[in-house]
Amino acid sequence: MPQSRKSQISLIDTPYYHCVSRCVRRSFLCGEDEFTGQSYEHRRGWVEQRLLNLSAVFAIDVCAYAVMSNHTHIVVCVDKEAADNWSLKEVAYRWHQLHKGTLLTQRFLRDESLSQSEQITLNETINIYRQRLYDISWFMRSLNEYIAREANKEDDCTGRFWEGRFKSQALLDESAVLACMAYVDLNPIRAKIEKKTPETSKHTSIQKRIQACIKGEQPKNLMGFVGNHRQGMPRGIAFSLIDYCKLVDCTGRSIREDKAGYIEHQHSPILERLGLNSEQWITLTTEFEQHFHTAVGSEHMMQQFKQHTGHQRIRGITKAKALLQQA
Repeated sequence: MPQSRKSQISLIDTPYYHCVSRCVRRSFLCGEDEFTGQSYEHRRGWVEQRLLNLSAVFAIDVCAYAVMSNHTHIVVCVDKEAADNWSLKEVAYRWHQLHKGTLLTQRFLRDESLSQSEQITLNETINIYRQRLYDISWFMRSLNEYIAREANKEDDCTGRFWEGRFKSQALLDESAVLACMAYVDLNPIRAKIEKKTPETSKHTSIQKRIQACIKGEQPKNLMGFVGNHRQGMPRGIAFSLIDYCKLVDCTGRSIREDKAGYIEHQHSPILERLGLNSEQWITLTTEFEQHFHTAVGSEHMMQQFKQHTGHQRIRGITKAKALLQQA
C-alpha cells in the first residue's frame, strides 16, 4: 500500500531527498524505442531544462540528477528558511512564473491598492503559495505534469504518462547524501547508456559539474560544494567539488559486472571523512535503491526518522548497521 507523502518527508530530520519518477507506458520518456526505431532523446533536454528552471523558482536546490530512458533520478535539498524569509511580493512573483494565481495576486503584483479584507485574503493565499514553494510534492508535480503534457502532445495521445506518485527517500546524513548523489550521477554508466566516463554522460548533474569545474566554476543552477565544515560556512554541500568529481570518476571505473569492485589505488580522502571503506562505498553507490526504501542514513538517524514520521518499521535499518555504522 502506498505511503502518504507526510510519512516520507520530515524536514525536522533532513532537507535532503532522493526522488524517482518512472514512466507507466511502454513508449519511452527518452532514448530510442527499439520496436519502432523512433528516438525520444530530445526529451532529455525537456526534463533537464524544466528541472533547472524550477530550482530557480522553488526554495528547493537540485544536488544531483540523471535523466534515463524511462525514469528520472533527482536529489534535492529543501530550503524552508529561505521561503519563510521571502516577502509577499517575492512569493507572488515566483508563483506567477508557473501559475496564473488569482485576481488578487495579479492586482497585487501590479501594485494596485487593496481593501483591508482583500489584503487579509491575499495574505492567506500568499501563505499557501509560500508553503507550496518549498514542498517537494509541488516541485515534482510541476516537473512531471509539464513533461507529461508535452510528451502526450508529441505522441498525439492522452492518458497517464507517469506511474502513480514519485518515490522519495529521505537522506539523513552526509554519507547518505554523497552516496546517493554518486549513485544518481553514475546511473547512465551503470545502465550502459553511457559507456565511457562521467563527463560524457549527457543530461546528468555530474557532466554539468565537471564542465564548470574545468573553468574553475560551479554550476549556478545546482547546489554548490562549499568545502569542509567551518564556522560561517555558506549553504551548500560540505565537501570539495574537485574531491567529489574525482570520487565519482574513480567509482565509475570500479563498477564491474563480475564483482562489486574497489576504489583504485587508495581510498579517496572524502571516503575517510565519511568514515566509509571502499567496499561499503561501492555497495552504496551500486545498490542504493535495492537496500533502502523510505530513508537512508545511520541506524541512529533512521530510528529518529522512524519516530518523527510515525512508522512502525523502516526497511534498511539492518543494512545501515553494516554500511553506515562508521559514518
